[in-house]
Amino acid sequence: MRGASKLTSLAAALLALVLVVLTSCAQIPRSGPVGKSTDESAGKPNNAPVFFPVAPRSGAGPESVIEDFYLAGSGYEDDYAVARQYLTQASSVKWKPDQRVLVFRSARVVGTAVENVFNYELDLAYSVDADGIATQLPEGTKENIPATLTKVDGEWRIAEIPDGTAIPEETFKVIYGAYPIYFYDPTYTYAVPDVRWFIKKKTVKAMTSALLGGPAPYLKGAVVSAFPSGMKLARESVPVVSGAAQVDLSAKDLVEASNEDRLRMQTQLALTFRSQPDVINVELRANQDLVRVEDNGSVLPPVRDKDVPARQIAVSNNDLVRLENNKLGPLPDIKSVSALSPRLPAESPVSQTAAFLNAGRTTLYSIVPGQPARALTTRSGLSRPSFGRYDWVWTAGPGANGATEVLAYRPAGIAEGANVPGVTLTPSWLAGRKVKEFRISREGTRALVISELNGKTSVQVTGIIRTGDGTPRDLTVPITLQTAHEPDQGVWVNDTTVAVMKGSASESVTPELVSLTSAAPQPLAPWPGLTALSAGNGPAEIFGQSAEGIFQRLGNGWSPQLKGAVDPSFAG
Repeated sequence: MRGASKLTSLAAALLALVLVVLTSCAQIPRSGPVGKSTDESAGKPNNAPVFFPVAPRSGAGPESVIEDFYLAGSGYEDDYAVARQYLTQASSVKWKPDQRVLVFRSARVVGTAVENVFNYELDLAYSVDADGIATQLPEGTKENIPATLTKVDGEWRIAEIPDGTAIPEETFKVIYGAYPIYFYDPTYTYAVPDVRWFIKKKTVKAMTSALLGGPAPYLKGAVVSAFPSGMKLARESVPVVSGAAQVDLSAKDLVEASNEDRLRMQTQLALTFRSQPDVINVELRANQDLVRVEDNGSVLPPVRDKDVPARQIAVSNNDLVRLENNKLGPLPDIKSVSALSPRLPAESPVSQTAAFLNAGRTTLYSIVPGQPARALTTRSGLSRPSFGRYDWVWTAGPGANGATEVLAYRPAGIAEGANVPGVTLTPSWLAGRKVKEFRISREGTRALVISELNGKTSVQVTGIIRTGDGTPRDLTVPITLQTAHEPDQGVWVNDTTVAVMKGSASESVTPELVSLTSAAPQPLAPWPGLTALSAGNGPAEIFGQSAEGIFQRLGNGWSPQLKGAVDPSFAG
C-alpha cells in the first residue's frame, strides 16, 4: 500500500484529458408535437461542457481509487454513473452526490491508523450545499473526507463515503455557474437576488427547488417569498415546452392561493428564470393541470436592480453641495452647515434629507429642508452615514461600554426640536469588531459591512430585519466575501456587486469589484492616491477621489472629472 499519494497536478492533467466541450447549440425547440418536452436542458449555454470521466482501472490501489472516484465526480451525466462504479453496490445505492460540493485548491489522499480507512485531505476554496448556497473559505481551510475501502472481486472499491462530491476549483468554474433566484422585499416592491451555484445543465429544476426552499440564511427575515412554506414540486422535474417552464406544484396550496398570490409566484419564477435563454414564460400547474393566473393590474411587478439618481452629494468650500453633470451647485433648501465642518455626507434616495459627520468623525448630523442641522449621536470612530429606502440613516460605532453598535435614525418629517426616532442594534457577530463601512443596498433589505478584528478585515453582507412599519429590528448573520486586499471602504454598484478598496493618499490604489456571482474579485485599474469611492448605476459609473480631483472609471483607466469637491456619494 502506498503512502501519501499524488497531489492534484495529476488530477488537473486527467481532467484536461477527459473534458469534452459540446459545440452544438443546446436550445430547446420552440415548436413541435404537443407533449414533447426537454427537462433539464433549459438554460444550457452554448458549448456547455460535459466531463467523461475514467472508469475504474484494473489493479488500482486504494489511494488511486479514491482520487479517481472524486475525479469522476465531475461527470454528473446519468446520475454520476461512472463515479458510482468506484463504490460497492450498497454504497452506490446510498451515496447522494448532490448533497454538497467541496471545491478545493489542492488535495491528497493520506492513510489513517485504521486499516483500509483513508482521508481525502482538502485545502478548501468554498463549499456549496444542496440548495446551491456557496460559502467562500480563506486559503488554508482544511477538511478531511474519510473513505473506507474493501475488495470486491479482487479490486478495491469504496464501501463508505460521505454524501457529496469534491472537485478542483478550476473544474468547478467550468461546470457550475452562479444564478440569482429572486425574493421580494417585505412590501413586494423590490426584487432581491439570492445568488446560488448550480450545474449549468441542471438549472431550471435546481432554481425552482431552491426557490421553494426559501432564502439563504443571511436573507431569512429580511425578504419574503410568494410561495408558502412547505410548498413543493408535485414531480421531480420542471419541463420546458415551447419556451414555457411548466412548474407543477402541490395542488392544495396552489389552488387555495389567491390570484394575487399566484401572480406573485409566477412573477417570482419569471424573474428567477431570467438567466435561462430558452424559458420565455412560466406556467403554474397543479397535478399537471394548467392553473389560470389573471393579471388584472392589481399586482405591480417588482423593481429589479433599483437605480439611483444621476447626482451626488459632496463637500466643497466646507459646505454640502450637489455634484451633477460634472458641475457643483447648492443643495435645494438646505441651510449652510459650514460651521460644523461637514465630511462624508449622504443623501436620502426618497427625500431631500441629508446626513454627514464632522471632521473628527465623532458626531453624526442630519439636516432636512428648512431646518438647521441636528446632532443625532456622538461617539468615537463613526462610519460614514448611509440612507435606505425607508428614509432611515445608518452608521456604526462603539457604544458607552465599548461594544460595537449599529445605529439608525429617521429624521425626515420630524419637527424642529422634536426627538428623532432611533434604533440601536448590537448584533453578536460584530462583537469586538471596528466597523469601517456600513452601506445599505438600494432596495433596503441588505447592508455591506466592512469591519476589522485583530488587524484582519472582513467584507460581509447582512440582511436587515424590520418591523411591519419598516423600523429596523435586527441584522442577520452575514455572508463573507473574499477580497484580494484589506479594504477599508466600499459601495454598492448594483444589486449583486460592490466596489471596495483600501484608500491611500500616498500610494497607488487598486479598487476591486466583488460580486456575489463570482468566486474571485475583479481588480480595477490602479490609480495613485485614491482616498474615496462612489458608485452610481453599474460598473461604468464608479468614481474615485484623490488630491488631484474626482475621476470616473473609463475602460481600463480613470478619466478626470472636476476639482474642488471631496467625499462624493450617490444617494443611499
